[in-house]
Amino acid sequence: MPDLAPYASDPWLTRGRLYPEDETTARGPRDAFQRDRDRIVHSISFRRLRHKTQVFLAPDGDHFRVRLTHSIEVAQIGRTIARALGLNEDLTEALCLAHDIGHPPFGHAGEDALQAALAQAGGFDHNGNTLRALMEIDSPYPRFPGLNLTWETLEGLAKHNGPVAAPQWALAAADAVFPLDLKSFASLEAQVAALADDIAYDNHDIDDGLRAGLLNLDQLLAVPIIAARWDQCRVRFPEVAPPRLTGELIRGQIGAMVNDLIATSRAAITESGVKSADDARDAGRALIGFSEAMREDERGLKRFMYANLYHHPLQLEAAAKAQHVVAGLFAAYHADPSLMAGEWPGRLPPDEPWLSRHIADFIAGMTDRYAIAAYRAVVGEIDLPEGF
Repeated sequence: MPDLAPYASDPWLTRGRLYPEDETTARGPRDAFQRDRDRIVHSISFRRLRHKTQVFLAPDGDHFRVRLTHSIEVAQIGRTIARALGLNEDLTEALCLAHDIGHPPFGHAGEDALQAALAQAGGFDHNGNTLRALMEIDSPYPRFPGLNLTWETLEGLAKHNGPVAAPQWALAAADAVFPLDLKSFASLEAQVAALADDIAYDNHDIDDGLRAGLLNLDQLLAVPIIAARWDQCRVRFPEVAPPRLTGELIRGQIGAMVNDLIATSRAAITESGVKSADDARDAGRALIGFSEAMREDERGLKRFMYANLYHHPLQLEAAAKAQHVVAGLFAAYHADPSLMAGEWPGRLPPDEPWLSRHIADFIAGMTDRYAIAAYRAVVGEIDLPEGF
């Protein structure tokens, strides 16, 4: 690995793990953040991402992205940025790979349904659920619950989007047992992971939207940042037919956003004078970010995507069905917890709100296709839109 900048997170200066481990028993020559990344990659929670929604619910098409492929793409972008800035690539990669683990089936539609189901039990938040999954639920090791990740990885997952002034119950519970300094900014690696996520889905969702036929090139060219990149593609490849240039358009867009982020962030770090990872946390502002011009362009692109893809009538129809599935499962399991699979009924807490939260834990871990099969088994048949 390239030499770390003084403001990077150093695995040899980690604040440690909640449950102390004998580091001499580590399998292979890996530092603490490399071990975190590998624990995430080998976890059941990570494997389940291959059947969880990214944009399209339970997609039939083999070429559409899912949470797993999205997370891998985020990690590639994150490592590129981290390397250019002298940050810790392994911690950045761990955060990128794990950032979506807390998503329930059907993405934001499933999250909305669980939020409504848990309205009297503290609600549901996928970010808090990521911490819950990695610290409590996914427990492959004999000596402790969870994956026992380092403080830096858990901190980055908790507040990669910025300080958390009012944590939801799952995040508050994680913070209570392993204080994560929620009111400060996260490491620069976590800040990189957050924006690598934005860069990935801003652009790869365009690719999937075009492939699905819910977007077309004429629509996209109404977005100034896309139109400018398209003009560049046409100048570079005048002999190539437009349908063959969409991949180049998206690659060029990702490259432009990454280069802008690196240049802007490098200048902000230099101007801030931070000399350590803790200095970066105490800087009082995010130091990783786009230029003002790129930030405005990126916001405009997001507005376009919400209006034309995420809120497309076919997407809204599918989301309504997905919410119906999740709400129906919660109601069925709450009425008869024995319907849950495996060891889940035997571990049922006796009292609220933990009884409802336990049921939500079970549902949140489901993949899209498992949730559909479970609904048909415990509730009944359901007519789903094409694409499920």
